[in-house]
Amino acid sequence: MKIAIVFGGVSFEHEISIVSSIAMKDVLKNELAYIFIDKDRDLYEIPSSKINSKLFSSGEYKKFDKAFLKKGGFYKISGLFKKEQNIDFDVVLNLSHGGDGEDGILSSVLDFYNIPFIAPRTEACVVSSNKFITKGYATSVQVNTLDYKYFTKNDNIKVDMFPVILKPVKLGSSIGVSIVKNQDELQYALDVAFEFDDAIIIEPFVSGVKEYNLAGTKINGEFVFSIIEEPQKAEFLDFDKKYLDFSRTSKAKEVDLGEKLNNEIKESFKRLYNTLFEGSIIRCDFFVIDDKVYLNEINSIPGSMANYLFEDFNTIFNNLVKNLPAKKHIPITYEYVNKIQATKGK
Repeated sequence: MKIAIVFGGVSFEHEISIVSSIAMKDVLKNELAYIFIDKDRDLYEIPSSKINSKLFSSGEYKKFDKAFLKKGGFYKISGLFKKEQNIDFDVVLNLSHGGDGEDGILSSVLDFYNIPFIAPRTEACVVSSNKFITKGYATSVQVNTLDYKYFTKNDNIKVDMFPVILKPVKLGSSIGVSIVKNQDELQYALDVAFEFDDAIIIEPFVSGVKEYNLAGTKINGEFVFSIIEEPQKAEFLDFDKKYLDFSRTSKAKEVDLGEKLNNEIKESFKRLYNTLFEGSIIRCDFFVIDDKVYLNEINSIPGSMANYLFEDFNTIFNNLVKNLPAKKHIPITYEYVNKIQATKGK
């Protein structure tokens, strides 16, 4: 089975996507094809034997064949006679982190052209890419979240109690996130966050909080979980620390929280994944505070697909490919139009 990895895109996480995609060469045993989306949303087929991060920073990727989408797949114009030919693959892996990849744009395009893909479908992308909407969704499926306030750029923003953590609504990888310990730090943190987004959420910052990551998917209607990992300890995982995880392939160390908390984290994951995220491998990050589980965030396209949390990621990935959600057939019969025409003809 041949996997087409689609990466890059117009996003603040564009470079992270490059690093994450290259790492998959060491993870998946399948034959890989690489489709790069550059800053202008032009597509290029990058040979897997040639791919390296310098190709993109130098602009050398432009020497490879340009690609384009149409019904059924990706195509390119190549050869001496500039003949159109299809790019061979069986399924797309969407590894475009952040905007384009995680906000639903790419999923919508792939769906429109009837291309099978591994990633959340459009509606799941909308839920997970916006922290404000994620909070509401989590609450609706009975998953705890920390208290929060939502503000837009033009609001009069007041904070009553410090410390707080301030986050842009639509970004991942801790981009634009700040811990604010007093009123003097607030305006600077707001300026930073609003550089990246027009809306923010503010949550209470809990010092020393324990965070745990769990990845998973659903195959043949059954959940398949990774180990539960406790990430490296720090005041919080900033961009630089998280960036390193996007090229991560070495296995993580499992943490055992005891039967009660292990089960609560898995049950929370199930409620979040539900049927909404079928066709994807996601990672959910949870806090445990006073023996109570809270959702921190849903990573709909986790760095390097969170492969390092699974014992046999390659097998799980290939099994998921065989169990992607089927599109509902909608018959177009023109029955209504024909009735109107028939009525007019009488």
